[in-house]
Amino acid sequence: MAKTKTTLLFAILCFALILEIMDQMPSGGHFLVKAEDDHDDHDHDDQDHQNHGEKIDCKSKCEYRCSKTKRHKMCMRACNTCCERCNCVPPGTSGNEDVCPCYATMTTHGGKHKCP
Repeated sequence: MAKTKTTLLFAILCFALILEIMDQMPSGGHFLVKAEDDHDDHDHDDQDHQNHGEKIDCKSKCEYRCSKTKRHKMCMRACNTCCERCNCVPPGTSGNEDVCPCYATMTTHGGKHKCP
């Protein structure tokens, strides 16, 4: 009986933790932050790099792209993967995905938007 109560309590706590984590995620499971008008000039050269075949500095572009998210490590992992595949990171901390169509259309196995 005591083991059943402990297991039930543990299950309830796990469920509450999952709900809390999901509540902290932006809507749709994306790792984006709210769009703001804070586009720096150093972010506008991504399209040129994409068109000319030069390799961009994914680490610094993703550091800026993920700078305002609460889940920095997860955002960086997804952003770097997208950047390596597309050689492009949209300017700003969110949105502006029309600049990088490859980045904007990449999805996870579950069909969700992959790139932050």
